[in-house]
Amino acid sequence: MTLADRLAQHCARPICAGDRERASLHLVAWTGAAALAASAPSALPFWQGLKALSSADDPWHTLLFEASLGSLFEMDDTHRQALVHPAPVIAPTALAVARQNRASGQATLDAMVRGYEAMIRLGMSVGPTHYRYWHNTSTCGAVGAAVTAAYLLCLSAEQTAHAIRLALVQTSGLWQTRLDPCDAKPWHLSRTAQTGVQAAYLAQAGLRGPALAFEGEKGFFAAACPDARPEMLTAALGGDWQIHATSFKPWSACRHAHPAIHAALGLRDAWSSQADPLPWTQVRHIEIRTYNDAIAFCDRPDPIDAAQARFSLQHGVAVALCEGAPSPASFDAPAIANPQISTLRKTTCLAADAEFCQRYPLHFGARVTVYWHNGQCLSHAVHDTLGDPECPLSETALFAIADSALASAGWQESERHARLAQTCALTQDTTGAGVARLSPLRPRGIPPSS
Repeated sequence: MTLADRLAQHCARPICAGDRERASLHLVAWTGAAALAASAPSALPFWQGLKALSSADDPWHTLLFEASLGSLFEMDDTHRQALVHPAPVIAPTALAVARQNRASGQATLDAMVRGYEAMIRLGMSVGPTHYRYWHNTSTCGAVGAAVTAAYLLCLSAEQTAHAIRLALVQTSGLWQTRLDPCDAKPWHLSRTAQTGVQAAYLAQAGLRGPALAFEGEKGFFAAACPDARPEMLTAALGGDWQIHATSFKPWSACRHAHPAIHAALGLRDAWSSQADPLPWTQVRHIEIRTYNDAIAFCDRPDPIDAAQARFSLQHGVAVALCEGAPSPASFDAPAIANPQISTLRKTTCLAADAEFCQRYPLHFGARVTVYWHNGQCLSHAVHDTLGDPECPLSETALFAIADSALASAGWQESERHARLAQTCALTQDTTGAGVARLSPLRPRGIPPSS
């Protein structure tokens, strides 16, 4: 049995109501993040470019556009060990195929659970060197999308294995996108979702992928994963689906910045208990100690726009110390230009910490220490971050974050409550009517017929 066969078999395990409910929460979180992104000016070029050879009502256009949205505001969920963000790929894939095939809400959520599993298991198997050059969410996401679509198309185990192989041979996503100012990262995810869905339809039509697409002499692991761990594709890890080990993001920033933001908020809370204002004008310097990847991805003391600010440890910590929990607007131009925040960014130094490096990627941690000119200092550390399974967000908090994002996107209260209620109701829907109520997202100002 090949690795593709084994992964297809692994993802065909039974799903229970608790798994389905968990998937609905991830769909709620994605809905808020994607709707907020759809309302931003940056969404319009994607909409226009993606429909150049199709119409706005083309299912492929809908899939490509919705898949471009989930990461734009950095509010996407995260699996730490796999280093993937599943929802931006899996959620729009499940909705697109379910709409096209009138699948039930329960089937749609089941497909998400299976797609998360395939994407995460591949992310866990590629090894750390792959992540240096490749965008794991993109390279692993096509396989997750293929499994999601395969389930909704009721493919056999053999067909699902071929869908996995066909997706894998097209996988891509270079990390140069995070080093140069560009708009390619959302494009990664559009094509990733499309590749997985197309692979499933091709497998349904009888096309085959190479049997050894994973483990072959010129297969994926040999070509792109020098320290691969193929056994992680199907290893027994306690029996739970990996969607339960996937973290939610409370703040609109790279997940690697979240531990430091969380630590800064803890420091702020500790000072606030003294009932004295924080003397920011007297700060000598701020030290952030964390793991190497957090520094590699988020060392930006002088961000020039929101995209860079969301990948800036210095900015995220300065905002948290000055203002408290960041909102999406905390990374926009006015916050970047705020003199107090700018000054704190410039006083901040970063250092890799042996303890946090040793525990990464199973745990994301950081310590923030503030030193004042009078010799006083205050420090706070977190070893797991808000939104992780060890430090979970409540369902109330998750819904509040999604509702706030929808409100910022211009949705009226009745629209917001209806959309979130309809998303949760998928857990009980066995007819297909539930998914039909979830209309595709569009840029702000674009009418349904455009």
